[in-house]
Amino acid sequence: MTELTRNAAGIPTRPLGRSGVEVSILGFGGGHFCRKHLSEAQSVSLVRRAVDEGVSFFDNAWEYHGGESERRMGIALEGLRDKVTLMTKVCARDKAGATAQLEESLTRLKTDHLDVWQFHEINYDNDPDWIAGVDGALEAALKAKDAGKVRLIGFTGHKHPDIFRKMLDLGFEWDTVQMPVNVLDAHYRSFQNELLPELNRRGIGIIGMKSLGGDAQLITDAGLTPQECRAYAMTLPISTLVTGIESDENLDQDVAIARDLVPLSEEEMSALRTRVAGVAKDGRFEWFKSTQYYDSKLHREQHGFPAIGHVSGNLD
Repeated sequence: MTELTRNAAGIPTRPLGRSGVEVSILGFGGGHFCRKHLSEAQSVSLVRRAVDEGVSFFDNAWEYHGGESERRMGIALEGLRDKVTLMTKVCARDKAGATAQLEESLTRLKTDHLDVWQFHEINYDNDPDWIAGVDGALEAALKAKDAGKVRLIGFTGHKHPDIFRKMLDLGFEWDTVQMPVNVLDAHYRSFQNELLPELNRRGIGIIGMKSLGGDAQLITDAGLTPQECRAYAMTLPISTLVTGIESDENLDQDVAIARDLVPLSEEEMSALRTRVAGVAKDGRFEWFKSTQYYDSKLHREQHGFPAIGHVSGNLD
C-alpha cells in the first residue's frame, strides 16, 4: 500500500474491507481513554479532540471499565456521531445475553445503531462453536442487522491465529476482524503471516491493535520507537490501527505519526523484523498471546477459569 488517500485533516484513510466505509488509518481505542487517572471531562475531551484531528474510527467494548468507556464515549460523540465509524464489542456468547448487551451498548453510546459490532476476545478454542451454535450470539447479530441496529459484524481476539481460522471456517461472511499487528508478531503465532492474505482476499476489514505490545513493552523492552512500531503496522494491508490514547501527548504523537506516514519499503519492513527476531520467537513481549495477563476476567469466568487477569476487562 504505497498510495495514500488523506482526509481533510491530513490523516490517511483506507476502505474498511468491502463494506464501502472509509476509515482513518489511526483508530481511537476504547479502553485507555477511560483509565482511572482520567476524569470524565478529560476522557470526553480526548475523544472530541481526536475527531477534530481527523480520527474517524472509534473502538469500544461492552465490558470496558464496567461500561464506563461506552458511557463516556457516548457523551463525547453527541453531535459528532455522523462523523465517525463507531464500533463496540459484545461479550455474551448466547443470543439472549448478546441481545441484552447490545441494547445496553446503544444506550450508553447514545446511538440507535452501531457501524460495527464485534464478538469480543475470541481466545478459546470452543468460542466459534459456542457463538455459532443454536441460540448463539451470532443469531442475535443477524437479527440486529436486519433491524438496522448493526451494520457490520466481526470478531476480535489476540491469542492464536488457529482460533481465528475456526471463525473463518464457520461459513459466515464476516465484515471485520480485529487482531494484533506488530513487528514481533511476524515471528510468533503470526496473525500477519497466517491471516492477512486470506482476510484481504475475502474483502474483510482488518482492524489492527497491539502495535506497541499492549503496555508499550515493544518500546520499553524490545528497543523500538513508537514511530517504528506504528509505521510498521500502518504499512501492513490493514484498514485501521486502534491505538491506546490516555493523554493529549499520546493523541498528539499518534496523530503526528499518521499525518507524517510514509509507508515503509519492504527492505525497511524486513530490517525491522530482523532486528527483533532474537527477542520475538518465544512471545516474551507479546504477553497477550503467551500469557493470561490480558485475558478478560469475564471471559475467563465464562470458560470456568480462575479470574486472575490484570484488569477487569481486556483492552483491545
